[in-house]
Amino acid sequence: MTSHPMTPILLCGGSGTRLWPLSRQSYPKQFSPLLGQESLFQTSVLRLAGPGFNPPVIVTGNDFRFIVTQQMDEIGVPPAAVLLEPVPRNTGPAILAALLHVAASDPGALVLIAPSDHVVADVAGFRSAIAKAAMAADQGAIVTFGIRPDRPETGYGYLELADHAGEGAVPLVRFVEKPDRDTARAMLSEGRYLWNAGLFLARADRLIAAYRTHAPDLIAPVTRAVLEARTDLGFLRLDPTAWATAPDISIDFAVMERCAELSVIPFDGGWSDLGGWETVWRAMGPDAAGVATSGPAAAIDCTDTLLRAEGEGQVLIGLGLDKMIAVAMPDAVLVAPMDRAQDLRRAVAHLKTQGASQATTFPKDHRPWGWFESLALGPRFQVKRIHVNPGASLSLQSHHHRAEHWVVVQGTARVTVDGETRLMSENNAIYIPLGATHRLENPGKLPMVLIEVQTGAYLGEDDIVRYEDGYGRG
Repeated sequence: MTSHPMTPILLCGGSGTRLWPLSRQSYPKQFSPLLGQESLFQTSVLRLAGPGFNPPVIVTGNDFRFIVTQQMDEIGVPPAAVLLEPVPRNTGPAILAALLHVAASDPGALVLIAPSDHVVADVAGFRSAIAKAAMAADQGAIVTFGIRPDRPETGYGYLELADHAGEGAVPLVRFVEKPDRDTARAMLSEGRYLWNAGLFLARADRLIAAYRTHAPDLIAPVTRAVLEARTDLGFLRLDPTAWATAPDISIDFAVMERCAELSVIPFDGGWSDLGGWETVWRAMGPDAAGVATSGPAAAIDCTDTLLRAEGEGQVLIGLGLDKMIAVAMPDAVLVAPMDRAQDLRRAVAHLKTQGASQATTFPKDHRPWGWFESLALGPRFQVKRIHVNPGASLSLQSHHHRAEHWVVVQGTARVTVDGETRLMSENNAIYIPLGATHRLENPGKLPMVLIEVQTGAYLGEDDIVRYEDGYGRG
């Protein structure tokens, strides 16, 4: 590594369509523990933490801000900053905003730009590749990382190298868009093409200069969005008016494909962007029959198949399946041939035309204080499970159209109703009348869980009048 630490810039957005139904717009794949106990976002943070690294700068959306900070708190890595995009504008503006933020205090800082939803099996090898790239970046180079392909993959973009990949940095000839199967086979046999990992390492000032040269239309709106950003509960909210005028474009199209002198560090340490269920199946490590399972799922006489059951109380059985994907969530089930894994956008689009909430909304609704999920819904009633993090508190609020019945099933709750406060332990219940001002808190050191039964004429989440809120919500 270099003599001074580098700053990771982690991009944490996404539309949540490629791994539907586990990943959705309200809760993209990086926040889910797809391959272990930690989420992809958490493993990405940990991979770029420790000696040689400064705390990371995170770029995400408003809806994900508390998920980001909670997941970072769980792994004990505080962010240097969390920049909030008012609306998605692709990676070009997002990365420039982070670069300008870093350069404001250290123009020559080394920055490593990385997505937050990738998997790297060989972390030590990955750090070794970063160290090689850092030496070149210290001298002003812009370095990207290419993955040596082990199959003719059509789901990735490629990097064409000037010659066969050796151990050090190799000059980049061009970026190649996702190929068809025959082209991918030809590139694999030729040996000069690597998968584009979407990782970049350079000095902040060098990258900003590249933006000025190749994407000057981004400089003014993004600079203004950063300069006029406001701090809110520790987050840095980019100015929405300026941000809205920034072009929607990726960093590849805006800058990298126009740079004449990019270098590539080859890496072959088990990388995947988990860009579809087929890549998840590969990363899970299928057994001798090619079967990978997760959760309460079992395969009988199946081959080359992925089975995942994600809901409590579910049982998923695959019988006689070949080259199939089956993913069961509490509110949606996907069954598809493995070779159709890249077509999920069509399924999500279909659900949107039907007005189905499953198209974009995750069963668990994550909030600053924890999460809730609907267990049953009918005319004039809804049953929810509410999970409140230790020390967290919901807003002081009331409802115009519904009453609520609460039963504590885990931990201790502090409940305030019309100015009167009481502690409730497990198996205690309380009634919240329609129109009553109330608050729910978890004063303990363990999660608190309660079952809420709502009754009334209207049960929507917008029937909330907030009087006091610790999270800046109206």
